[in-house]
Amino acid sequence: MVTIVDYKEYQKEDGTNFCALIVQGGMEAIKSKETGRTYFTAKKAHIACTFNAEMCQSLIGNEIDGTVKRVEVEPYEYINPETGEIMMLSHRYEYVGAEEETLDNHLVSEKVVA
Repeated sequence: MVTIVDYKEYQKEDGTNFCALIVQGGMEAIKSKETGRTYFTAKKAHIACTFNAEMCQSLIGNEIDGTVKRVEVEPYEYINPETGEIMMLSHRYEYVGAEEETLDNHLVSEKVVA
């Protein structure tokens, strides 16, 4: 399950606006690569939607079946909004619906079969 925790308004290149819901997965324990100590975190993902801001606001707190998963992508530059630090990332987090997650968990990789 994921929880809708917020939303954000964006503007397309043509000037029209749209909203994206921000969903958050459950709490996870992660071991720090730097210190070796365990900390808790929760992954978030943005999902574009056709709802207006009022509808998005009313959906905050609702739960949806699915998870937030890390997906590898082409490297891109990211600026940490809190520190201003510039980082190169090669992943993002995406919402995966319950049906898609079930398929992913039961399909065998072509590399394994070959």
